[in-house]
Amino acid sequence: MSLTIRRARPNEAGLVFALVRELADYEKLAHEVRASEADIAEALFGANPRLFCDIAEWNGEPAGFAVWFVNFSTFSGRHGIYLEDLFVRPALRGKGIGKALLAHLAKECLANGWSRLQWAVLDWNAPSIAFYKSLGAELMDEWTICRVSGPALDALADGGR
Repeated sequence: MSLTIRRARPNEAGLVFALVRELADYEKLAHEVRASEADIAEALFGANPRLFCDIAEWNGEPAGFAVWFVNFSTFSGRHGIYLEDLFVRPALRGKGIGKALLAHLAKECLANGWSRLQWAVLDWNAPSIAFYKSLGAELMDEWTICRVSGPALDALADGGR
C-alpha cells in the first residue's frame, strides 16, 4: 500500500470540489455549500491564488485533501498555515492519511520558517478531537470563532446600519 501527498493540479478543480461536497455531507453541512467548481478553480489556480490544496492518494487514487492558506500571527511576527479543510474519505480512514496530511503541512511550516499550523474543529466531532489531541494539538477553548456574512456583512460594510 502506498500513500503520496502532492499539490492539486489545475485540471483537478472538479476533484477538489467533489471532496468539499463529501466533507460537507460528513459534517451535515451540505446545505451550506455555495461554492461552485469554478469558484474552487479560481481560488486555487487563478491569477493570484491565495488558497492551496494538497491531495492525498492511496494506491494512486484520491483519498483525501487539505485545503489551506497562509495566515499571520502578530504575536510571533511570523506567518503560519490556517487549515480550512482536512478530509479523508471514510473508507480509507485509519490508514494514517490524515496524520500524513497534517505532518505534510507541519513540514511546510518549518520549511518556510512559519510559526504555527492551526485549524478549527466542530465541537461534536469527538473522533477528530481525540485524533488531533493525540498529535499534540492544543484546543483553544477560550477562543470563540466569529463570523459576519450575508445581510450582516452587507450592513457592516454600510457602516453597521
